[in-house]
Amino acid sequence: MEFNELFYLDPYRKESDAVVISCESSGKGYTIVFDDTVFYPEGGGQPADRGVLRLADGTEIRVTDVRSDASDRVLHCTDTPLVPGTKVHQVIDWDFRFSLMQNHSGEHIVSGLIKKNFGYENVGFHMSDVITIDISGELSWEQAMDIERKANAVVWSDIPVNITFPDGESLENTDYRSKKELSGRVRLVGIENTDLCACCGLHVRRTGEIGIIKLLSLINYKGGVRIEMVCGEKALMDYEAKLDSNTEIKNLLSVKPHEVTGAVKHILDESAEKSARIARLNSRYFDLRVNELKEKDGIIIAREDLLDGTELRKLCEKLKASKKASVSVCLLPLPAEEPSFRYVIASTDLDLKSLAPALNKALNGRGGGSKEMIQGSFLSSYDEICEKIREILRS
Repeated sequence: MEFNELFYLDPYRKESDAVVISCESSGKGYTIVFDDTVFYPEGGGQPADRGVLRLADGTEIRVTDVRSDASDRVLHCTDTPLVPGTKVHQVIDWDFRFSLMQNHSGEHIVSGLIKKNFGYENVGFHMSDVITIDISGELSWEQAMDIERKANAVVWSDIPVNITFPDGESLENTDYRSKKELSGRVRLVGIENTDLCACCGLHVRRTGEIGIIKLLSLINYKGGVRIEMVCGEKALMDYEAKLDSNTEIKNLLSVKPHEVTGAVKHILDESAEKSARIARLNSRYFDLRVNELKEKDGIIIAREDLLDGTELRKLCEKLKASKKASVSVCLLPLPAEEPSFRYVIASTDLDLKSLAPALNKALNGRGGGSKEMIQGSFLSSYDEICEKIREILRS
């Protein structure tokens, strides 16, 4: 790779005239090669540019993807073919490009500081709505927040982001980050006292252009950690979304912004207390139902209109434990235009797993389970369910 394309010579160039060298059919579209291009192809963890090709007559052709082939040709994917020799005006989506430059540069700062402070390597990198970086060692959230503060200090110092191409001997004596062994011309992206990394991506000229770096999450991943982060405009948008959400919660709870966390904890405590009280009441209700329900031919059928699915199962388990009947059936009407019921069936001696297909077929149902208990739904009326259950389970 010679790094002579327009997007390398000037990452801030937004448009350029170009001539079609070749156009080939490719799957559902076409791949076009120009004599030069401002479109960055996907690579180095950075997504491809977006944009259009403008023809002399004003027609615009959307560039759907940009990638490089084995010969380092930049292939522009379109839905429309162009004749070799055609002149076009290339225009990239600059807002999209600049956001990628902000985020990619911010990632270098974070990865470089982690390497500098902890000795860990960035072993995985992906850019989409957020950036994910996989780090080879473990970090706590407190340590990650310290890295974030240091990273933003680098941003505020507004120092240059330097691009260099060391020769072979100089490169051998240079300590830089790289995920693999490199040969040929190596492009190093450097930020003083912060990072030096082999990279073919595009970056801002100065760290101040990154705006802000925000780490969003940290999870354990493959013996290290995975960090999610955003920079620049994406960080601002993330803050705006969270501020809007916090404001909405504040208004719903009628509290001040700094009181939201305490108010939510209070609601959760109240909810947990209510859930515990409901569980105690349900237990008493289940005991009453077990006592009042009558078996017929070894089968108990209970229709419950006010329980949820989990409570229906608990009632069925309690009926089975009571051993009042060989089979306990609990039914819960489902909200639908046609009659339909959730079912839970338990048995002390029948193999319900083997009987489930016949029940589902007869009652337009779906579901299954174990030998002792099955659950699912029937698309049938209550009377028909009762009739078929007794017919099939007694046969």
